[in-house]
Amino acid sequence: MTTTLKFEIAGAATLEEAITNAITEARTTCDLDGSNSAGCAVAWDIVEELQAEKSHQHQAKSKKTSLENYCDRHPDSVECLIYDL
Repeated sequence: MTTTLKFEIAGAATLEEAITNAITEARTTCDLDGSNSAGCAVAWDIVEELQAEKSHQHQAKSKKTSLENYCDRHPDSVECLIYDL
């Protein structure tokens, strides 16, 4: 038995919602096709990819230099001014 995977990732408002939808779909796929099926493996691979993307986005947000942190606190200081040439 082969099941077509239908994820509502594009319609999800947030990445967290997409992950939740993917987990639900993966569980359903594995229940229908069996836990050793190719469809089940693909479904869980999609979940892992979404979770990895969430982790990468979190790391990108939290990696600021000390200058960026300073400029967040003191945007009008001379060190933080940006000039267009």
